[in-house]
Amino acid sequence: MALDEFVENLITGSKSFASVATLMKDGSPQVSVMWVDSDGENILVNTAEGRVKTDNFRKDKRVALAIVDSENPYRQAMIRGKVVEETHDGAKEHTDKLAKKYLGLDEYPYHQPGDVRVIFKIKPDSVYKIEV
Repeated sequence: MALDEFVENLITGSKSFASVATLMKDGSPQVSVMWVDSDGENILVNTAEGRVKTDNFRKDKRVALAIVDSENPYRQAMIRGKVVEETHDGAKEHTDKLAKKYLGLDEYPYHQPGDVRVIFKIKPDSVYKIEV
């Protein structure tokens, strides 16, 4: 099933950031502001191994995202979903693609030796949209 056109446009049509909520081992929430992408069906987020959110994505697949239009903060989507896949394949190149979108740079400027990037695919279960 394809992403809703409204959500797809928020993700790919602007430099909108996503606040991504995951759950800690004790059940408490953890929120990270992240760059966001789409494959047309899933929401994609890219992070590095060893980060708290990476561990949280694996422990509990449930996530929530709030994506706010960077040009109109009254245009937003709140999404609940689940991590359905993760991959290291192409993750470094994906970070470079996101750097182009968000920073206007051909390469992510913060690559560190030894960093292992990972893409998490999130399948939306419910979407609440606001457009004012």
